[in-house]
Amino acid sequence: MDDIKVTSRALEGAGKTVLIGFPGSGLVGSIALQYLVEQMEFEQIGAITSKYFPPVALMTKGVINAPVRLYEKDGLVAVISDVPIHPAISYEVANGIMDWLTQFDIREIVTIAGIITNEPEKRVFGVATSSEVLQRVEEKTIILPMGSISGVAASLLTECKTRGIPGIGLLGETVNTPDPRSSAATIEVLNQIYDLNLDIQPLLEQAVEIEAAMSEIAEQVQKTEATPRREQLPMYG
Repeated sequence: MDDIKVTSRALEGAGKTVLIGFPGSGLVGSIALQYLVEQMEFEQIGAITSKYFPPVALMTKGVINAPVRLYEKDGLVAVISDVPIHPAISYEVANGIMDWLTQFDIREIVTIAGIITNEPEKRVFGVATSSEVLQRVEEKTIILPMGSISGVAASLLTECKTRGIPGIGLLGETVNTPDPRSSAATIEVLNQIYDLNLDIQPLLEQAVEIEAAMSEIAEQVQKTEATPRREQLPMYG
């Protein structure tokens, strides 16, 4: 815990489910959990800082936000990050977060991340730390027979496995750009598991806006590439 500093009040009550999302492919986990805490009006209870985090401070309307934040409401806790974690220090970050969380009587931990495929669908793949835990998601997700996951989500699930804490991983099928549709698909799975009844329509509308913006950018790039540079223009006379 020397290198991971958690500044937060204690969790209220026992048996909490902890949802964790760090930036990765499609920003699936970050988008999903930020939407969830805003729509369900979670209370921010603390923040996590570390020498391992990039020296970045994000702001909203001029107000600085901690890069990794803790939220709580009823039986749920959310850990949301705005900064990516380098694979080389994923173990240290995951271990520090787990050391703090396991002071409390945690029911289970759910990591949300993205997985890039060559398919246009927005399926959600499920993994778990045991066959018993996997049964809770096997009818709500696609279970991969083989494969691997990486990054801080993998480190967190490995820590769950070694510490005997039930862990679930939700992997939203995505592309390598911000993907609210994939985030919405993972929220739908959370709705089924935890009876959240969270409306994803506003998030899908956000997806339409992002896709339109990305399409416009792509069109501008194509036009720029199609315009010959000055040194490529033919010379006359």
